[in-house]
Amino acid sequence: MTSPRLTHPTHLDHLRRETSRLRDVLAHADPAAPVPACPAWTAGDLLWHLGGEVQHRWAWVVEHRPQDPEDGYAPPTRPDSVTGLLEVLDEASARLVTGLRDGDPAEPAWTWADDEADRTLGFIARRQALEAQVHRLDAEQVVGDVRPLDPALSADGVEEVLAVMYGGCPPWGRFEPGPTWVRWDLTDTGDELWTRLGLFGGTSPDGSRSYTDEDDLALVGEPGPSASLVVSGTAAALQAWLWHRTDDAGVTVSGDEDAYARLAGILRQPID
Repeated sequence: MTSPRLTHPTHLDHLRRETSRLRDVLAHADPAAPVPACPAWTAGDLLWHLGGEVQHRWAWVVEHRPQDPEDGYAPPTRPDSVTGLLEVLDEASARLVTGLRDGDPAEPAWTWADDEADRTLGFIARRQALEAQVHRLDAEQVVGDVRPLDPALSADGVEEVLAVMYGGCPPWGRFEPGPTWVRWDLTDTGDELWTRLGLFGGTSPDGSRSYTDEDDLALVGEPGPSASLVVSGTAAALQAWLWHRTDDAGVTVSGDEDAYARLAGILRQPID
């Protein structure tokens, strides 16, 4: 479990603003234009992804609180026009924000998180604010009009991506921490995060995935005894880099070269 740095209402404000900015950008973009960070997607695909695939599904989860997210869910049909895609996004976004606003962030709800403590409305609000932020950046990169990411939301996102997207250990797996500590300095917000490199192993219950001593990392709550590696940059630069949306031009790395090679290998893993 990771504790969000922002309040539930603040996450909802960011969810509204980031979604609105993406909408405004893609409403006037060529729907066939490629998405630089996601080469398989067009601008139309990106608009459909956030509205028809992501926010529509999570709005339904918030409204119905299923035990299984597939139990009774009916996905929408993808419209052929940009106008139709915008209507799907508008309807899904309004439902999602309303459902999250009317509930308590501590209320239980299905999420894909391994930690039961993260199966809450608060987790959904945080994840959806950060989802919208990253895809807003995607949309801006399509049209070449990239605007600054909010530092506070980005700092929340750096913690999330390290703890959950890269550092989450499923219940069927095991993480064996090693002696290598990495410090992350967010130069504009003053935040300092620590991760520890180690080895991951385990086999999923259905046998479809098996890992043996693969490099992995874990976000830790307390500073390590010393940092083998220091990664620094603004919260926005680190957030965009960790999500593979930009190169490392805004990131500074200093310390042990072998430790960085291991870290770089971990961070090359694709994340959605």
